[in-house]
Amino acid sequence: MTTKKRTIIILVAALLAVLAIAALIVGNMFCHKLSPRETTYLYLDADDNIDSVRSKLIATEADASMTAFNWLVSWKHYDEHIRPGRYEVSDRLSTLDLFRDLRNHNSQPINLVVPSVRTIDLMAGRLARQLMLDSTTIATKFHDPETWKALGYNKETFPALFIPNTYEIYWETSIDKLIERLAKENAAFWNADRTALAKQIGLSKNEVVTLASIVDSETANNGEKARIAGLYMNRLHRGILLQSDPTVIFAVGDFTIRRVLNVHLQTPSPYNTYRVAGLPPGPIRIPSIAGIDAVLNYEHNDYIYMCAKEDFSGTHNFAVNYSDHLANARRYINALNQRGIK
Repeated sequence: MTTKKRTIIILVAALLAVLAIAALIVGNMFCHKLSPRETTYLYLDADDNIDSVRSKLIATEADASMTAFNWLVSWKHYDEHIRPGRYEVSDRLSTLDLFRDLRNHNSQPINLVVPSVRTIDLMAGRLARQLMLDSTTIATKFHDPETWKALGYNKETFPALFIPNTYEIYWETSIDKLIERLAKENAAFWNADRTALAKQIGLSKNEVVTLASIVDSETANNGEKARIAGLYMNRLHRGILLQSDPTVIFAVGDFTIRRVLNVHLQTPSPYNTYRVAGLPPGPIRIPSIAGIDAVLNYEHNDYIYMCAKEDFSGTHNFAVNYSDHLANARRYINALNQRGIK
């Protein structure tokens, strides 16, 4: 073998060795598995730039190869195409896998909890804690008459849109898409069976939700809700004032009231069912599914009166006549006085 051939062989071998080492380094760099302590998520919003993306990635402590990440950013011009979303960071992914998810907008959904709360503003705040949207954006949309009109509601009935449940949705969902989803879930909830039950008991969907909001405000005990709904249906059928304390509290606008007094009962408001006959013009809170179904399947009973039990268990004593109700009320009032509740 000539010296020239020997030299070529050595050079080729050296080159192959260098290429092999380079391939190993590059392979490790790009295929390096992430190693967070536990599966976490990278939240990117509309204000993020490539610097903040890098900072958030480092903050996950997933040991991503930043050399590989920066090279991919430069090669694919990712800094010009950052997409908001919630991206998984787990040990099943490599740096390359994560980059592909970011670039291809492979965002992971969240389980959005739509709660049963007192007011629309509280709802906006609770949803904002779970979504990219801020509470002001959500509240503004919820208080917009155009929103009510487009969905067939008004200011008073709009709370009937919300069906408390858990829904899979994308964290970066826009406010318009959020409204669409809430309307879709409402339509799914009011299926043929529930719609037929509402018609059967002689109430519109909004009236069912309004009565359910009163029932839910009276008790957190699901076992009592159908009975309380039956009591109020008796009053509606007989033309008796509902005389619901929670409606008075809503009318006053002070949810810290623990004991409704005569001065509260004089509050002029269409929500004060001690002064105005029938149901209020809309829900006094966003009721639970249990509350709505309790109204749709209310207990057929003869009760006209109820009073909280004196043991403060959250349940009630029921009565069919006023004298029995007065006896129940005296026991409860005495219990309030003994505890100094005013």
